[in-house]
Amino acid sequence: MAILSQLIVYPIKSCAGITVPAARVERAGLSVDGVRDREWMLVDPAGRFLTQREHPRMALIVPRLIDGAVEVSAPGLAPFALTTALGAAATRQVTLWDDSVAALDCGDAAALWFSAALGAACRLVRLPPAPRQGSTRWTGGLANPVTFSDGYPLLLIGAASLADLNDKLAAAGRAPLPMDRFRPNLVVDGLAAFEEDYAASLSAGALRFKPVKPCPRCPIPSVDQRTGVPGPNPLDILQAYRAKPQLDGAICFGMNCLLTEGEGALLTVGAEVEVELSF
Repeated sequence: MAILSQLIVYPIKSCAGITVPAARVERAGLSVDGVRDREWMLVDPAGRFLTQREHPRMALIVPRLIDGAVEVSAPGLAPFALTTALGAAATRQVTLWDDSVAALDCGDAAALWFSAALGAACRLVRLPPAPRQGSTRWTGGLANPVTFSDGYPLLLIGAASLADLNDKLAAAGRAPLPMDRFRPNLVVDGLAAFEEDYAASLSAGALRFKPVKPCPRCPIPSVDQRTGVPGPNPLDILQAYRAKPQLDGAICFGMNCLLTEGEGALLTVGAEVEVELSF
């Protein structure tokens, strides 16, 4: 029997994640004490979203959940508390990939703190209560509500898939990588390596998930999440066996998933996961 071994939420897109023992699962992703996964995002002065692709130091911006609120810390700065009440924040039009999104600007104090943490001018924005709608190209017609995630509400990786990669890295004389390099929401033990690629559905209690699209990888797995410093990129190893023809040869690791049943149910680490394969 497969077991859910990790749950990770990322309150601020592309900043550090928080490993939690339990989370509510909504259609748009995980929620802990009312704080949604990727509810906040940093943008440049033109409103374009920022990630570790261009700013690896974002890994050093570390959120912490305190009684339903979020406090962030970064090297050399005093902690900063995010205002979780929506209030009367100004609306700012921002760009995430090809999407133009009406987001809530979090104010000048937040902009100053995050600009100092990042070493570049930026502003913090927040998604309004209603999620945006992601692409349905890979969903078989299912709705795809998302927060500020790149395209899907949940990313699942099997622990054996990382072990397989680390075996190959070791054979090449390289150090193993921790799971946080790949920034999943759900980590499952007990699957065969890359079995998640072939799952028609996964169930945990009342919750049912549908994997819909392999996750193409970018340079972020090269960034050490504890130092914010890029190193060797594992894509040179993965490209030998993880290129997906259906994505024009993109190198993939992990599966993007939708929630299809059980919205609002609590998911806990240690939950048994039943897997229905697609063949």
